[in-house]
Amino acid sequence: MTRSIAELTAVLTEPGRITRSGRGDAMHRLIVELYPVCRSITGDGMRTSLLRIKECVGLTLHEVPTGTRVFDWLVPREWNIRNGYIRNSRGETVVDFRNSNLHVMSYSVPVKARMPLSELRHHLHSLPGQPDLIPYRTSYYTEDWGFCLSHAQLESLEEGEYDVLIDSSLEPGHLTYGEAYIPGEVTDEILISCHCCHPSMCNDNLSGMALTTFLAAGLSEGRRRLSYRFLFIPGAIGAITWLALNEETVSRIRGGLVVACVGDAGPMTYKKSRRGDSEIDRAAAHVLKHSGKPFSIREFSPYGYDERQYCSPGFNLPVGSLTRTPHGEFPQYHTSADNPDFVRAESLEESLAAYMEILEVVDTNQTYMNTNPHCEPELGRRGLYASTGGQTHTPDDQMALLWVLNLSDGNYSLLDIAERSGMTFQTISRAAGRLREHGLLKKGGVGP
Repeated sequence: MTRSIAELTAVLTEPGRITRSGRGDAMHRLIVELYPVCRSITGDGMRTSLLRIKECVGLTLHEVPTGTRVFDWLVPREWNIRNGYIRNSRGETVVDFRNSNLHVMSYSVPVKARMPLSELRHHLHSLPGQPDLIPYRTSYYTEDWGFCLSHAQLESLEEGEYDVLIDSSLEPGHLTYGEAYIPGEVTDEILISCHCCHPSMCNDNLSGMALTTFLAAGLSEGRRRLSYRFLFIPGAIGAITWLALNEETVSRIRGGLVVACVGDAGPMTYKKSRRGDSEIDRAAAHVLKHSGKPFSIREFSPYGYDERQYCSPGFNLPVGSLTRTPHGEFPQYHTSADNPDFVRAESLEESLAAYMEILEVVDTNQTYMNTNPHCEPELGRRGLYASTGGQTHTPDDQMALLWVLNLSDGNYSLLDIAERSGMTFQTISRAAGRLREHGLLKKGGVGP
């Protein structure tokens, strides 16, 4: 059963560390809890993480068998790991998976061997430009094995023989993903998608999982016009699999957002959908513009997170991506420095608020008809207009009434009116609500 945001906050917030709303601290606490779990695109680490999220929101877990054809791909074999290490000739463990699950390259095949350092070096990955950090590396679709370590650690290895162990399995199994659905008054859907496959990555993985969990909890409260679908999936292959299994129903998706990198201190960044001018693109741009905080808007690119799958030409869904600092543009990206100290509770809270405001715009965006279109109706006798005339400046709420009345001819949505007037969507929506109460607006037209 889906818990409310208040319930989640109460459960997940550490006593003594409550912010203005507590949500940022609660999300950070969930990140810290899931940080040690070794996740990959398949396997028990993914299941463990999804089962924890299932305790917070109404999540259904799906298991897709190895070998299932999903468009041009096959669901890969399932990978699990129990241990991994490198020991020198003195029996000293110099690299230990149990100290950091980044030490073993994801999807490494099993290895148990002794070899000289000259041979072992071909399987070691480091970052010479960031000598104190462990890199994150994968080999999902090519059978290989490897270890990741800091460059300083690599440079300290002595010549000689080393014992190498990777106790892993790569066998027929399943790809696991989580899905939550919140029905609304209509079947048109908003899709929220996050990837869950990175081990020990807090901003580029866990921040998206935590925010999506709280977003699902928040949107389950009260009535919603639109329906909402939340996907917790392995990157790339997860989105491809979901799309292949739901090809007949994706036409209901009216908009969507891919969630990642929402916990760092950088400004909000929105990457448009392939369409570029969809309702979700415009809603995101509108909210960020009126936030009073730095932000950037970027055009669509076929490289990035799972928006590139949802926006592939066969689907061309209106799905954008809202992050803070984009992937690859912060030095901690795909390294051991993307740890719990890097993500901030206040950034998580601010990101969640932006997501909720954008979705509120899309959910409440409507097109209306002015029921009294021949000149302005008399607003004063309805208590909608100031009784004293002749003022130089008209208050925003009164100006909003005039904008809504003038443009509500069935061709302009509330978001259209907000953009044209330069006012916030909330101000325009509030004006529309007041006019509807007095019978001056009715639903209708060609908009949403």
